[in-house]
Amino acid sequence: MEGEALVSYALVRACPNCGAKNRVGAKHLTANARCGSCKTPIGPVSTPIDVDVAAFDEIVAAAEQPILVDFWADWCGPCKMAAPEVHRLAQEMSGHALVLKVDTDAHPDLGARYRVQAIPNFVVLKKGRVVTQHPGLAPRGQMKQWLEQAT
Repeated sequence: MEGEALVSYALVRACPNCGAKNRVGAKHLTANARCGSCKTPIGPVSTPIDVDVAAFDEIVAAAEQPILVDFWADWCGPCKMAAPEVHRLAQEMSGHALVLKVDTDAHPDLGARYRVQAIPNFVVLKKGRVVTQHPGLAPRGQMKQWLEQAT
């Protein structure tokens, strides 16, 4: 099929009105999606997205908006402290940015790709390129500022 690309990653989101499951492709995660069944607005993704390598690569390649990537691990105390702030940031930046979470124990190759040596580690990407990278805890306001500067 000339001019078409196979999209393999899609986030399944339930409609708040009718409960229908809707597949939202990587390119449309920050868009104001509508339910395929009842046409109710679903809105852009407003939570962090846990990704594997394939989903990460596809989302980063398709995203028009900046992305904050939270590299973390389940055993990491500071990562657990950062998680609620990262979640709130995803809500605040919904429609303007994406927040991805990469478990460095499950996907060490992604951590290695970005030279993550300490966690938590935050990387801001725009059009697939690193805009900024910061190891260690950071307040939500600082993370928001990184994303706004990348816009």
